[in-house]
Amino acid sequence: MSLLTHWPLTGLRLTTPRLELRLPGPEELAALASLAAEGVHDPAVQPFTVAWTDVAPEPRARSVLQYHWRCWGEWQPENWELNLVVLQDGVVVGTQGIGARDFAVRREVHTGSWLGRTHHGRGLGTEMRAAVLDLAFAGLDARHATSGAYADNTASLGVSGKLGYREDGVEHHVVRGRAAVLRRLRLTSDQWREHRRVPVTIEGLRECLPWFGLG
Repeated sequence: MSLLTHWPLTGLRLTTPRLELRLPGPEELAALASLAAEGVHDPAVQPFTVAWTDVAPEPRARSVLQYHWRCWGEWQPENWELNLVVLQDGVVVGTQGIGARDFAVRREVHTGSWLGRTHHGRGLGTEMRAAVLDLAFAGLDARHATSGAYADNTASLGVSGKLGYREDGVEHHVVRGRAAVLRRLRLTSDQWREHRRVPVTIEGLRECLPWFGLG
């Protein structure tokens, strides 16, 4: 009996013209951790509220492994975080996450992602988020998707703008000991359909629906 029988999420695949997104196996997770160790962003800035990148390369890599293992171990249909490895031509370039609480009732998801620094500036961030938005809206019948980025994170805000997100207020945080403004963003199913440009193929979803609190 295969792992797929007990953990059908291992069979979920999202593909776009350039990318494949799936749950990472051990080798892919190791590659993702190594990618994080090499660098995720300009060290002069901190785009994350949880400053997991403000450590030495080895602890940074280890934190990636621990985060993925923790999300797997804590998975519940009422509270889930799906973190997919992103591959281009078989090479791990980053990770794209999507999660929700009480999705069956609220029909709202949130997303988060990062790319290895050497893969920035090629439009991959837009394509990989478009993939999980297709999963949310076309596959799971979501009504809303939320995201957020600090005011100086122009790359992330640009991705959200291309995909149709609208402003949804602000939050005030402390990042590296200084005040920082997080811009909240929201995308409705109608706005998603209006801005849908990236073709996405979803495989293996039917067997996973109960894991998302559906079916």
